[in-house]
Formats: sequence, structure tokens, C-alpha cells
Amino acid sequence: LEGRQAHFRSLRDPIDTSTPQGMFSLQVLGAVAQLERALIAERTKAGMKAAKARGKRAGNPGLRERRPEAIRAAAAARQKVYVGDLIASASTWLPIVRRMRPQHSWDDVVRVLNHGGQTWTIEKLRRAVHRLVQERMAEAELLQRSPRRPPEDRLMTLVAGIAIADPDLSLRDIAAQLERMRERTPRGGRQWAASSVKSLLDQARRLGRVVPQPRDDA
Repeated sequence: LEGRQAHFRSLRDPIDTSTPQGMFSLQVLGAVAQLERALIAERTKAGMKAAKARGKRAGNPGLRERRPEAIRAAAAARQKVYVGDLIASASTWLPIVRRMRPQHSWDDVVRVLNHGGQTWTIEKLRRAVHRLVQERMAEAELLQRSPRRPPEDRLMTLVAGIAIADPDLSLRDIAAQLERMRERTPRGGRQWAASSVKSLLDQARRLGRVVPQPRDDA
């Protein structure tokens, strides 16, 4: 943020990171929070050690005894954490899913997401979207089946999906991404030209797909 000249200013506290005093205040608060975490961890370890010395076992007694109510409570707690994590990270993946589904297969969506540094599997992504649909935070249409296409359309669909996922990419950007994904060109080559990308996008448009028009920065 600092490199982009972006700063934080609190409306309730005397913190303004655009000033030396504000940066100092923020660093002090961070140091205090780190100290508090260390003290909590130290007290927790001491408590566990004392309990062990008294002959007590760590963990949930209900889970050890396989009580149904304890198992249900633990499962509900895990689901709550899972949904919270999904909501917190949704801005990094859900917009791309919304742009690509259901016109594109789950496999294509996963490949585009993972190329951006994420670590999805098809099952993991479908489960995440399904859960957000249940929470009414995503549209049920995202879970619909994607249209069946002949094998020769797979490359066209993938290129269109990349363009839809990031409309700011140029033709050369898409070509470079396909090379990093180790996709072969329509003729079986390894090096992609911007003209090949444009040809596949034009083909997608002729079939009625709404595909952005990447810039040609040749």
C-alpha cells in the first residue's frame, strides 16, 4: 500500500499512516498485539502443563467419549469456521467464478484460478460455491451444468474463459498465459501468437459467446 501511495487513517483513533507519528502509533499497537498473543500462548501452555501434572487429559471429553451432541457441536463449529474462511477469501475467486460459470466447465475455471496462484481442485471449488449458494451469498445458476462441447472446442473455450476472467489482458498476455499453462496451439506448437488467440476469440464470438475484446499490443 505504501508503494502505491495509499495510507490508513482512523476516524476514532489518532492514527494516520501518512505521517511519521501515525506510523509510529501503528507500529506500537502492532507490537502490543504481538506481545499479547505471546502472553496468551505462554499462559495456555502453562495451563496445559499444570493440567497434565494433575492427571487430566487435554481435549474435549465429549469427543473422546463419542457423545453425539459433542460431535454435532464440533461439526457445527468446523462449518462455521469454513464458511467464515470462504467469505473472507471470496473476493479473490468468486468474481472469476461468476464471470465464467456456467458457460465454462469447472475444470477451466480451476485452471484459470490456479494460474493466478490459488490451489483449487474441482471438488473443492464446487463445494465452496455450493456452500455460498446455501448461505445466499452466490447465485444458484453457478452450479448449473456447463454446455457439452466437442473436444475440438476445448481450446477455444479455455481461451475465452481466460479473456472473460480478466478483461484487462491483452492478446499477448493471454498467449503468454497459455504458454505458462503448457497449452499447445491449434497446430500443436508450444509458442502462442497473438493472432492465434484472436482467431479463437473470434470463433467464440461467432458461436454467440459474449467475450471481451482484448487489446492488440503488437
